[in-house]
Amino acid sequence: MKRLAATLHPRLAGFERVRERHSLVCKRFESEDYAHLSERVRRVLDGTTSIEARVTGIELFEEPVRGPGPVVYLAVASPGLVAIHERLVDTFGAIADLEGEAYVPHITLARGGSVDRAEALRSRTVDPIEWSISELRFYDATHDERAGTLSLPVSY
Repeated sequence: MKRLAATLHPRLAGFERVRERHSLVCKRFESEDYAHLSERVRRVLDGTTSIEARVTGIELFEEPVRGPGPVVYLAVASPGLVAIHERLVDTFGAIADLEGEAYVPHITLARGGSVDRAEALRSRTVDPIEWSISELRFYDATHDERAGTLSLPVSY
């Protein structure tokens, strides 16, 4: 995935923001008590094993729910990730318009800029990239740092 993002990087010039760090968001939490949150998530995901994921192409959100658009992203197919997302949403609730039924597994590449440029990227064919997800990371957006890790399989 890093190699694909690096290959696409020159084509992202002209977007307002280009992501240098790439992540795949499973669930957003509005909490800063990550030690307690980590234990609650561990209980909810008890027995969850590593999951498979696959990049299937380049897509875009023309008008994203938050921030400037368009958003160009790598589309990710992962029934296991969606299942984890659904379990977490059932327990912790969904952030309106981003999660639950609206959840789209993806890896953001860039945002802000012309829709024409984004459409040109979307028309590019990329070879599928497959990998196993063996850990979930808690990321504290307020402090811009990792707040914890949960290894898969999970045992409580």
